[in-house]
Amino acid sequence: MGCFWFFVLCFLRLCGANVTELVGMFGKFQSPNYPEGYPSDTDITWNITVPLGFHIKLYFMHFDLEPSYLCEYDYVKITSGDMLETFCGRESTDTEKIPGQDSVFSFDNSMTVLFKTDFSNEERFTGFEAHYAAIDVDECKEKLDESSACDHFCHNYIGGFYCSCRFSYILHSDNRTCKVECSDNVFTERSGIVSSPDYPNPYPKSSDCLYRIELEDGFVITLDFTGIFDLEDHPDVLCPYDYLKIKAGMKEFGPFCGDKSPGKIATNSSRVQVLFHTDDSGDNRGWKFAYTSVGNPCPVIQPPLNGKVEPVLEIYSFKDQVQIRCNVGFKFVKGGDEVEAYQIECLKSGTWSSGIPTCKVIDCGTPLPLEDGFITFRSKDNLTLFGSRINYSCNALFYRMDPDLNTTYTCMENNFWVNDELGTDLPTCHPVCGEPRIQRPSIQPKIAQGRVVSRGSSPWIAMLSKNGIPFCGGSLIGKEWVVTAAHCLHLPSDPDNPEQIDSVLINITSFKVILGRQKTLRKEETEQEYHAKNIITHPRYNGSTFEYDIALLELPSKVKMMDYIMPICLPESSTSTLHTGDMVIVSGWGKQFLHSIPETLMEIEIPVVDHNQCKEVYSQLGRQVTDDMICAGLKEGGSDACQGDSGGPMVAVDEETNRWFLGGTVSWGDGCGEDNRYGVYSDVSKSLKWIQNITKIKNI
Repeated sequence: MGCFWFFVLCFLRLCGANVTELVGMFGKFQSPNYPEGYPSDTDITWNITVPLGFHIKLYFMHFDLEPSYLCEYDYVKITSGDMLETFCGRESTDTEKIPGQDSVFSFDNSMTVLFKTDFSNEERFTGFEAHYAAIDVDECKEKLDESSACDHFCHNYIGGFYCSCRFSYILHSDNRTCKVECSDNVFTERSGIVSSPDYPNPYPKSSDCLYRIELEDGFVITLDFTGIFDLEDHPDVLCPYDYLKIKAGMKEFGPFCGDKSPGKIATNSSRVQVLFHTDDSGDNRGWKFAYTSVGNPCPVIQPPLNGKVEPVLEIYSFKDQVQIRCNVGFKFVKGGDEVEAYQIECLKSGTWSSGIPTCKVIDCGTPLPLEDGFITFRSKDNLTLFGSRINYSCNALFYRMDPDLNTTYTCMENNFWVNDELGTDLPTCHPVCGEPRIQRPSIQPKIAQGRVVSRGSSPWIAMLSKNGIPFCGGSLIGKEWVVTAAHCLHLPSDPDNPEQIDSVLINITSFKVILGRQKTLRKEETEQEYHAKNIITHPRYNGSTFEYDIALLELPSKVKMMDYIMPICLPESSTSTLHTGDMVIVSGWGKQFLHSIPETLMEIEIPVVDHNQCKEVYSQLGRQVTDDMICAGLKEGGSDACQGDSGGPMVAVDEETNRWFLGGTVSWGDGCGEDNRYGVYSDVSKSLKWIQNITKIKNI
């Protein structure tokens, strides 16, 4: 092909025609002698042709012609169809125009460029260099006639275009029209809306749509055409193009077309078919109808006593459902179960599926008993029905509730007794602490060598006993916890030196915890005896230095409170603080000065000793008094805890609450009641957070 065109081009030039045929997808041409000055009396034509489906883009890389008014001397003239462009000169003026950076586009796939010069040039002009390229025609943007335009979407590609359709449409066999597959539309609801595709926009062409409304026997369907009705029609022939037909049982309605709506159609059937046909032309907007159905009527329902019916209608018909609800505080009883709502349905026969049940008032039943407490009914007849109220109270001698707690419970619609703060949870009766029912005699200052404890005046003291012999003491806190010394619960590593404590705990079954005991070796009717359920020593306990010499014993069950068994209060962080000189009472069954076990529980009253003074005394003996310890005793000796008292309570009175609290537990010392020796106790206030985190106990 290239050789052929070269022959044609050469032939045309040899014949003097000065016409050059340019073909192919791109190319360039120049003025004669370019870039030297072009000759006079020149008349050259370039005919550019590209394949069908393309246009031509022409642009100049250089342009320099003799200037002249309205380009009457030298010029370049470009034509394509009705398009005409003329260029001359060196710059654009009011009477001259150069192409500059602009491109020239052909009308179709051909373009003619004429270069003409007159008989002379006043100076040397270099001419021009032009380039051309074939560019694709965007048929989608070109105005196509209706027969070839895409129905929905047009897509251009090099040399042509193709059509596609919107979602839910498919391309017809003519490759331009879009139709829908709409032959399987089934409506089973009792009412609804049906319309032509894309309503109220133009409906698809070349389509056949079938809509079916299928309800149960016993319903009658009514169609009501609303809004725009617009189908292509013909002035002389009945609906030859697009039409709508309706079939209901043995009846047919239609065909319908044009702009006159069919209005309301009573089909008298429970099944309806709607056929919609369109041809391959037109731009009409379609149709829409709402359908409703009615069935056999049922009697109007009267609500039950203490109940209501929803919804309330003037007429109930087949398949209508209603819910019957009881008012708040009432429920239906059905098959032995209580239910809040009851649903019935209107049957085809015109009767309801069930009768109306009876609303029965809610009965919350007997309220749960309160441990260590009792119930008071607010009504005379001890009613437990909806709205009834009760109060929980504690056995006041030994238990109390949180004073800020509202203890009233109400029978609610959920069948539960409910409290505003606790919900359905019961309140807690906390044991009264630090308030013994039996008061001790008036305290005498500095009781020498101890005294017998009045029975019941220290109801919190616990005896830790092995084989019937006390070996340590403890203090009851809360309902099921005993505080004692950690070293009491560890085995000595050296039997000859019991103060050297190993880290091994004693067997939990090898000792008993006895509460309510007064006598040392004789069992009493008031006592309660337990094996510990769990041993928890302070995590910072050091058996060598006795730092944090404190432990908790968890009892297997809750202690029954009585005159001789009551817990001691834990220290309050703000008021229960011991200071130097404060008098404290220490009690226990430990050995006395003759190293004999007393017959009964003993106690001493001693003052708290300055901490630095105590540290100085024991530092001289090579012993260390740490910050978690507190000292008490007399400088001259004579009153002190002794062997067997370890773990026992050191108590004092909180002057603000007038209750006894646990200030410390007996830990260690040098001898028993020696001169210038003091008893050392584990300071409970320093372990208070640890105790409360484990036991969850608070003073009430």
